[in-house]
Amino acid sequence: MTLRQRPGSVALLPPAPHSFPASPVSPGQRLRQAANLLNGSTLLGLVVAVAARSRISPGPRGLLLAGGYRWRLPFARAFTLGNVVLCRGPARDLLSRPALLGHEEKHCSQYAWCLGLPFIPLYLAAAGWSVLRTGNPGTANIFERRAGLAEGGYPFPAPAGARKGRAVP
Repeated sequence: MTLRQRPGSVALLPPAPHSFPASPVSPGQRLRQAANLLNGSTLLGLVVAVAARSRISPGPRGLLLAGGYRWRLPFARAFTLGNVVLCRGPARDLLSRPALLGHEEKHCSQYAWCLGLPFIPLYLAAAGWSVLRTGNPGTANIFERRAGLAEGGYPFPAPAGARKGRAVP
């Protein structure tokens, strides 16, 4: 008799059609997952996902994907809180963009390296610096540069001569 057949038991629902199939998680990914659980950043991500009425599903490499995020801020197509990747569209859209998902996964590791929630003010300071230097929050942001500007949809920095008003050959 399965759990579904037992009287009074909670019925197990089949996995969502867009959920990512189970994939092996490396020891490093497992360590990142544990670190972000312990430092509270993944818990914050889950709280925000639930409050924003996002649909949470398991993702690859120990990530949790929260699709259907509708709050106005941040403006990004996808963003990360701990091991939770929140995205505006359904999770399957994020899964169909492996470069963007890889970019967001690097931010998950950055949360672990920054010991969790201190990542948020550090990231905001780096984004402010980037806006002052380049006019956008990503191009000169150390966190975005290390996660991959192109993968995150950020423009590359202009050549040095172009920033000073000189023509670039």
